[in-house]
Amino acid sequence: MQLPVEISYRGLEKNDEIEALVREKAARLNKFCDHINRCDVVIEQPNHNHKKGNPFRVRIDVTVAPGHELVAEDNETDDDSFQPLQRAVHDAFKTMERQLRQLVEKQRRE
Repeated sequence: MQLPVEISYRGLEKNDEIEALVREKAARLNKFCDHINRCDVVIEQPNHNHKKGNPFRVRIDVTVAPGHELVAEDNETDDDSFQPLQRAVHDAFKTMERQLRQLVEKQRRE
């Protein structure tokens, strides 16, 4: 089954390359949990005049049956390490994968 993915952009233009990356990463989530109902991804660039740190924020909301909602976020950083948007997307999905593994493990024990 195709995972329903909703992608929203705030403060930056829609990007086909990023959209393809998000859909690819979202499809991978099905490997960790096969009962995902919904996946919403918000990509933001809240402050356009960053000189350092990560200017992007990526938030992923996943709804898993029965009645679980998981949120993973890759936020702006205040240090000197600038990350491209692709890296922020990758990091947010890695966090979500970890959360899904933990939830599935918990459900198996119950």
